[in-house]
Amino acid sequence: MYGSNCRCESFPDSFGVFALVIFLDGMNKSYSTNGHGDLWAVVTGAGSGIGLAFARNLAGRGYNIFAVGREMERLLTCRSELESRYGVRVVAESMDLACPDSAERLYERYLAAGIRAQVLVNDAGMFIYNDILDTSQDRIDAILMLHIRTVATLCRLFAADMASSGGGHIVNMASYSVWMPYPGIALYSATKAFVKTFSVAFAKEVCECGVSVTAVSPAGVATDFYGLPSKLQKLGRRLGVLLTPDAVARKSLKAAFRGRRHIVPGWYNRIFIPLLQHMPSSCVRLIRRETKRFMR
Repeated sequence: MYGSNCRCESFPDSFGVFALVIFLDGMNKSYSTNGHGDLWAVVTGAGSGIGLAFARNLAGRGYNIFAVGREMERLLTCRSELESRYGVRVVAESMDLACPDSAERLYERYLAAGIRAQVLVNDAGMFIYNDILDTSQDRIDAILMLHIRTVATLCRLFAADMASSGGGHIVNMASYSVWMPYPGIALYSATKAFVKTFSVAFAKEVCECGVSVTAVSPAGVATDFYGLPSKLQKLGRRLGVLLTPDAVARKSLKAAFRGRRHIVPGWYNRIFIPLLQHMPSSCVRLIRRETKRFMR
């Protein structure tokens, strides 16, 4: 098989059999690791929008999904789709992450499932378009809890878990609004600014542990999250003003697996950042007045 000059012919036949067994065993382990056996991703907000797009893209890469969201019905639909389409395992956990201690309770359920995640996607979020004086204290507490405490706590818990098992990747959804401290979105833009700043700093702390942290600041995305009518979402996609959830998820995962600490999906969105930061007050008031017409 190797030719007359191959020195392998001088070894006993048993050695060749032994080497073949070791080779095939290694191939089998490699297949199971890169298939659907050992790879797990925890995705919050997985029932719809960008979170669902993350779940689909990760399942397409061979990751089993630990899907977290508020509405079990949507999670079950997600589970059915991913299991039938990609042949992965999906664990659905219904939980409101805007509640106190929800991060710890989610981590306890994760441990009870007996899995080990290599990827965490913190996508769960809430959007408030309202003046602070017109917003209830319950809503204020909820967005602060969800975007700040829950994100920071999940990062701490899962990063420690990943560091002890060879590393992993964390993706935190920030927002383009971090450059838009405009009226009506004061809470949203401020809490997303925390996500961005925290993620970049935390990434520098855990990089030597084999854990990467990536903050994603997408501009407009065609989902129901912002309360835009479906007609405007379709128009935005056609004009290229709004990204699709799938595009955001794909670009985010590509950046995360490359170890990027922060990205703004879409080169054209990066161009407008200086303009947003220096927009005249008269333009801000005009945008706010026109935007309120489309918000629920």
